[in-house]
Amino acid sequence: MPRFRMIVEYDGTAYVGWQRQDNGHAVQSAIENAILALSGETVVIRGAGRTDSGVHAKGQVIHADLSRAWVPYKLRNALNAHLAQAGEQVSIVDVAAAPDDFDARFSALRRHYLYRIITRPARLALEANRAWWVPKPLDHEAMHEAAQQLVGHHDFTTFRSAHCQAASPVRTLDRLDVSRHGDLIEIRASAQSFLHNQIRSFAGTLKLAGEGKMTPSDVRAALDARDRAACGPVAPPEGLYFMRVDYPGDEPQPDI
Repeated sequence: MPRFRMIVEYDGTAYVGWQRQDNGHAVQSAIENAILALSGETVVIRGAGRTDSGVHAKGQVIHADLSRAWVPYKLRNALNAHLAQAGEQVSIVDVAAAPDDFDARFSALRRHYLYRIITRPARLALEANRAWWVPKPLDHEAMHEAAQQLVGHHDFTTFRSAHCQAASPVRTLDRLDVSRHGDLIEIRASAQSFLHNQIRSFAGTLKLAGEGKMTPSDVRAALDARDRAACGPVAPPEGLYFMRVDYPGDEPQPDI
């Protein structure tokens, strides 16, 4: 069966997350329903990573096996028409034919995420559900300095959910950068894989550093404690975006 690789964008506000669940509508279900409506096929798609309820994506990658050898752009357009008709906040940005051994999850070399914080006294209107509103200033340079304590190969027990199903808490964090653009603070994280709630845990801890409540040494001590109780509060989901996935053979892309 022909295999297709798709790049997916979605607003996660109205969904229970990426993965199909019994307790509400998921992004995975939205796409599988669109495929069923288009082709009559009941297909199980695989995504490059799971996102929680309220988390957004600009570059989630999936693969799907279909019985028909679709022209990629026609498949994209047809699926988007069905998604729009169903009122889904999901868009198929790109479709490409993929080799049989391509796996959206297991072939991934690197995943890139963005966490957005807006620091201003006034509540958010246009950016509501698109960023974490913090109504007081944060020192982004202090946040960046603290973030560097987390880069590298570590046991991230402190920064993963108690419900994380990963076999090991050990991961290699390639990048954790903090920058400011006016009222907007951006936290950018890159690694081959992440633990459940890892980036939101980072963001909550780095906010404390930005408030002067934690030093870089404190953040390192929290990491070394390997204790969930040492983590700052978990940041809300609406600030998190799944930005991109890198695969073998892809054209080199600039850092995002």
